[in-house]
Amino acid sequence: MLTINEIFYSIQGESSWAGEPCIFIRLTACNLRCTYCDTAYAFYDGKKMSIQEILKEIQKFNCKLVEVTGGEPLLQEESYPLMDILVDNSYKVLLETSGSILVNKVNPKVIKIIDFKTPSSQMTHHNLWANLSHLNTQIDEVKFVIGDRSDYEWSKSVITQYGILNRCHKVLMSPTHTVLDPGTLGRWIRDDSLPIKLQVQFHKYLKMS
Repeated sequence: MLTINEIFYSIQGESSWAGEPCIFIRLTACNLRCTYCDTAYAFYDGKKMSIQEILKEIQKFNCKLVEVTGGEPLLQEESYPLMDILVDNSYKVLLETSGSILVNKVNPKVIKIIDFKTPSSQMTHHNLWANLSHLNTQIDEVKFVIGDRSDYEWSKSVITQYGILNRCHKVLMSPTHTVLDPGTLGRWIRDDSLPIKLQVQFHKYLKMS
C-alpha cells in the first residue's frame, strides 16, 4: 500500500513537459523542509491506496503522461513497483525527486527530474551528487530552484564542478515563485550564454493546480 496525498489531472507546469496535460500522483511524506516549499500539505496527509486502486483512479483521465511526485516519492518503497506498473501499462512516467535518495532502483524508462537543492532552500547538505551517475543523458533532467544571485552563482559552480551538462538531457533553472523575477533570471542566463533552459512554474501563471 502507498500513502497518497492526492491524484489530479492538470497541465504540467514544470520540466521539458510543461504545457502538456498530465496526471499527477502525489505521495505523502518528505525528508526535507525547503524554505520555499509550496507543497507542505503533502508532508503528513494522505490515504492508503493499492497500486491497482491508483491505476483505476488514473484511468478516469484520457491521458498517458503521469508524474509521480511528493513530498519525496522515493521515501515509499512501493513507489518503485508503482512506476514499473505504470510503465508496463504504456504510461510515460515522470519522477520528480529531490536528489536526496539514490535513484539507482528507478525503472530506466522513467524520466527522472532531479531537483538539487540550492543554498536558499537551506537543504544543500541533502544533495546526493552520486545520483548524477544514474541519469540517462537521453531523457533525464536536473533542476535548480533559484531564489537570488547567490543561488544562481552556486548552481553555475556545481554545474561546472560535476560536469552536469554532459550527464543529463537538460539542465533547468526555475525562479522561486514570487521571490525572483523570471526576467531577471532569464537575463542572467542570457548574459552568461548558459546552455540551459529557463523554467517558470507554468501552472501558477495559468492559476491551475
